[in-house]
Amino acid sequence: MKRVLFAVAALAALAAGPAMADEAMAKAKNCMACHSVDKKVVGPAYKDVAKKFAGQAGAVDTLTNAILKGSQGVWGAVPMPPNTNVTPDEAKKLATWVLSLK
Repeated sequence: MKRVLFAVAALAALAAGPAMADEAMAKAKNCMACHSVDKKVVGPAYKDVAKKFAGQAGAVDTLTNAILKGSQGVWGAVPMPPNTNVTPDEAKKLATWVLSLK
């Protein structure tokens, strides 16, 4: 019986897929030094980013590149520097999380 329960638990973990990024990862990667979920800090609120890019093809890739390489002029004069503490996989997870906010 224990083997069956272990097998079911293992399959459930695999079916869940990779963990999605969340606010905890954004804090750990220093994103929250310039951003917040619902209000402008130095950079735009994540909910505003989600609204701006809602429904746009390639939005995840665009935000992933902005996280990794930085961006300028999209939200005004203050540039976003590249986040060197984030791997490409983490950047994609963060971008996906930001775009999921409503």
